[in-house]
Amino acid sequence: MPVRSPQDLVVVGSINVDLTALVERLPGAGETVGGGRLRRDVGGKGANQAVAASRLGARVRMVGAVGSDADGAWAVETIRDAGVDVADVETVGAPTGTALIAVDEAGENQIVVCGGANTLVGAEGIAVGPGEAVLMQLELSLDVVRAVAERAPGFVALNAAPAQPLPADLVERVDLFIVNETEYAAIPELRAARRVAVTYGASGAAMFVDGLEVAKVPAAPVAEVVNTVGAGDAFSAALTLAILSGAPDEQALRTACAVGAAAVAHPSAQPPLDRLETYA
Repeated sequence: MPVRSPQDLVVVGSINVDLTALVERLPGAGETVGGGRLRRDVGGKGANQAVAASRLGARVRMVGAVGSDADGAWAVETIRDAGVDVADVETVGAPTGTALIAVDEAGENQIVVCGGANTLVGAEGIAVGPGEAVLMQLELSLDVVRAVAERAPGFVALNAAPAQPLPADLVERVDLFIVNETEYAAIPELRAARRVAVTYGASGAAMFVDGLEVAKVPAAPVAEVVNTVGAGDAFSAALTLAILSGAPDEQALRTACAVGAAAVAHPSAQPPLDRLETYA
């Protein structure tokens, strides 16, 4: 089945500025590693997924918050320039969220997130139309995620990261969970979920329906891994759009893995991407 052009998507999530140190190797506990090269990019799981979905061809509306600082203005401009509707990105009285990231030569990373403005995103006023699907993550308050999921009339996808315990009502409501293997092990509630996609890094990805594995695909080949920070976000956006387009689970996973492979070849967490159908 061909992957059709995706429809309207609302991404409710975090917006950060990523300060990334590219180093030969990651430091151990209490260790200082020198020789780093610094990058400064717009990030946050919400913004990354919104930008990826837009570049893949969806009509995307971003809901989130930034501070009234230069970083906030820059982040909103960057997301808008990627084709995302930012009318529902609020400016609040806290600094724009910041992620401190270290990436080694193999593309592995360590990340510390300072939530800032993201912690002030509230559920009040977040509306989802009948023709809109929703994609969320867990870098916002769980109360916000639960409220939006409850109100949304259509398809709801949740990238359950960072991992945390999930209430039964959210597990029952969400149509698609997306996690990596570590998060899947840390959230036993997902065994009762309707549909869960699990990524296994270089070993590919699998889909579970009502706790049973129904599809599994290998990872797409990658010539060189530069940065894995945005790979999961690109995968999440692509998988959500592929499923919304009507692709069967195995094809949707293959498409998402191909998009994730394209993402790791770029140093930014918001890599350039082609339209979704080119990866199918």
